[in-house]
Amino acid sequence: MKIKAIITGVTGMVGEGVLHECLLHPDIESVLVVNRKPCGVKHEKLKEIIHKDFFDLSLIENQLAGYNACYFCAGVSSMGKTEKEYK
Repeated sequence: MKIKAIITGVTGMVGEGVLHECLLHPDIESVLVVNRKPCGVKHEKLKEIIHKDFFDLSLIENQLAGYNACYFCAGVSSMGKTEKEYK
């Protein structure tokens, strides 16, 4: 079975790596990235949705159907932050 994956957070270090691996993998048929800002990557397998509010996906809900894998890579780095700031 071919994989149709959704990835969030591809503008970050982890998400970018997951995106590139998915685009290279022969079993991945298509990739949908959901970001707050454009990722700047162009590829025949790739579709991108810019969506600011991850707490409310109702506006893009119908575009998320039909995928069978999800990589949630959204978040912030702890680099340069105190434990309190990171929490």
